[in-house]
Amino acid sequence: MDKRIYLCLAHMSGKEQDFIKEAFDTNWVVPLGPNVNAFEEELKHFVGQDKEVVALSAGTAAIHLGLIQLGVGTGDEVICQSFTFCASANPVAYQGATPVFIDSEEDTWNMDPALLEEAIKDRIAKTGKKPKAILPVHLYGMPARIDEICAIASKYDIPVLEDAAEALGSEFKGQKCGTFGTFGVLSFNGNKMITTSGGGALIVPDEASKKQTMFYATQAREPYPHYQHEKIGYNYRMSNICAGIGRGQMTVLDEHIAHHRHVHELYAKAFEDVDGIALKSNPDDRFNANYWLSTILIDPDKTGTNYDEIRLKLDAQGIETRPLWKPMHLQPVYANNPRYVNGVSERLFNMGLCIPAGPWVTDEDVAYIVERIKRCCKK
Repeated sequence: MDKRIYLCLAHMSGKEQDFIKEAFDTNWVVPLGPNVNAFEEELKHFVGQDKEVVALSAGTAAIHLGLIQLGVGTGDEVICQSFTFCASANPVAYQGATPVFIDSEEDTWNMDPALLEEAIKDRIAKTGKKPKAILPVHLYGMPARIDEICAIASKYDIPVLEDAAEALGSEFKGQKCGTFGTFGVLSFNGNKMITTSGGGALIVPDEASKKQTMFYATQAREPYPHYQHEKIGYNYRMSNICAGIGRGQMTVLDEHIAHHRHVHELYAKAFEDVDGIALKSNPDDRFNANYWLSTILIDPDKTGTNYDEIRLKLDAQGIETRPLWKPMHLQPVYANNPRYVNGVSERLFNMGLCIPAGPWVTDEDVAYIVERIKRCCKK
């Protein structure tokens, strides 16, 4: 195959240019503006649940502002999912707080509710105070057991900051991911479901929270004719240009989600009779993943190979793949952090690959990818 097949390459609707041109024509190229307002309204309508949405410069910025508004500060602890990208945990450290890592359960690969409650009890016993927040992730677009997580959070009166950066459009029991917690986080990085080139958003409970988020995102400037600052703020605004890209992307969001699910179905049929290759799928009908990335586990005993051998062979044949996230509790930067582990995420990391699923991946591409993976198996 002559072309290279990428994991999830950005796909433009063609309408992005219209919104960007409008911004240039009106000279509204600075942060904030009509495109930002409209993009936020479109996202608000999409996620539902009477939530408000604030468009920001990155998903990481959204996590940071969520933590600030939950009062997370020096000496606090925040319960974090270990099996995720570092951006889920790093903002906790920005605040001088300590991430406490929780391992995954098998069905979703996300935060294990049983370990979560065990950790809360243990942190209270060891530190004399409860964690300040709980930060679950909907990994690769697969909804976490968010009902159980929120029930435990409610039991101990700990707020939930929900990382749905990879899960735009994913649902649990028909409700959009990102709307279960006090705050929810979205990402529009270049390889996500939709992109604003960079960018993210914070899903907030009401108009007052939206105003507070914007206050912190615009350097915490007080309402004076001169520049007055009584709190530390940040430059986390989304630009009117980036929001124009987002508005164009919103016109193809449903199409993108449908395509990712279609690609997953093709993989599911192709791998169903392959011993030793397991495709990650919805555990039951309560879960409706967007399948941002399709993911497989390779059993070395049954296939005679391993994920890294397959990764290298596919790369040589023009197919981009990626190992699963290395758990945070195994990262050198967090070597001394508290962790509550069961071995699940470490095993997944040593067995798994993300395989192409984006809007540019065709049915023919899927057939080629599957055929090449099968060729890698020695048994």
